Amino acid sequence: MSAPVKVLLVEDDAVIRRAVGLALERYGYTVDSAEDGLTGLELFRAGGHDLLLLDVMLPQLDGIGLCRRVRETSLVPILMMSARGDSLDVIAGLEAGADDYVVKPIDTAVLVARMRTLLRRVTFRPNEPVADGRSVLTFGDLTLDTDGLEVHVAGRPVVLTPTELRLLLEFAAHPGVVLERQRLLREVWDYGWDGDSRVVDLCVQRLRKKIGAERIETVRGFGYKLLR
Repeated sequence: MSAPVKVLLVEDDAVIRRAVGLALERYGYTVDSAEDGLTGLELFRAGGHDLLLLDVMLPQLDGIGLCRRVRETSLVPILMMSARGDSLDVIAGLEAGADDYVVKPIDTAVLVARMRTLLRRVTFRPNEPVADGRSVLTFGDLTLDTDGLEVHVAGRPVVLTPTELRLLLEFAAHPGVVLERQRLLREVWDYGWDGDSRVVDLCVQRLRKKIGAERIETVRGFGYKLLR
């Protein structure tokens, strides 16, 4: 039997923290919780968490700052919680390295669905050996090992979050083809309904910084395509 998924919940509102924590435990998750960003950072550094659920507005160290600190050392999935769905909150969280966000008041079914989607992306173990004869795609000096899930640019390894890697794999499966934002939301973020296209735009922006901005072309009014 596999160990239960361990979630770190950082939320300063005691009522919300307890309600969300109890709801997640009913779904079978193990939950560590903290009421401020610095305590959350300490718990994260103690290790062992499979997913982080961070409020944006936190005392001592806000959720955006905490997300940035985590991303310095970890690719763990991060889901932000925004009280208003405010554009600035959403954009700041995604730019800091979050994978997705949910808006308060929290709908537990939606929250768990988003968590399960993020956790499904963490399916690779970079340190495990990979069999010979694996498939390597090449786009200029960008190489993508689709079996070993390794990315190199000009021979240098590039570290991607699971979401960034899923996005690149989707582009690489359709080189030169314009992929609409809503399609990317379905295929990469597993949205079964219309989602926020800003999630796609910000992840594309982060991916461009890592593999080269010129590799992914914006087709205005439609979406993006990976250049051959």
